[in-house]
Amino acid sequence: MFETKLYSGDKTKDYELLIKQLVALSEDEKDAIAILSNASALLNQFLDDVNWVGFYLWKEDELLLGPFQGLPACVHIQYGKGVCGTAIKERKTQRVSDVNAFPGHIACDSASKSEIVVPIIINNQVYGVLDIDSPSKNRFDEIDQKYLEEFVRSLENFL
Repeated sequence: MFETKLYSGDKTKDYELLIKQLVALSEDEKDAIAILSNASALLNQFLDDVNWVGFYLWKEDELLLGPFQGLPACVHIQYGKGVCGTAIKERKTQRVSDVNAFPGHIACDSASKSEIVVPIIINNQVYGVLDIDSPSKNRFDEIDQKYLEEFVRSLENFL
């Protein structure tokens, strides 16, 4: 049902299908960890040229590692620190074309060269972030940002 051959190669149409797949996987589920686990797996299967896809959840005034696909990662990220902490502090997506040029970047995986982080805000409260890393510089563009933000907005409806 969620095979990559369903994707057409048209980035916009494929992202729209991805969001429909997220809804189908999430609409009858009540457990947030199950939803986030499927969401990270779905994104990892959909996106090319990425080496980490996952979530950090806001707990006790810091971001704590949640469901993900990829190598072991940093467990705790403080408010305002790194790309993830900055996304929470500013409450806006951080699209970083070269992580080595980002002040205070936290290098959980030295292979990561670019990153996009979308904050998850529910009822005006920080819930966490979607974090995606790539081993290539300039991996994420405006289309990725637009649709990953839509992906997170859809996800928020189920958390």
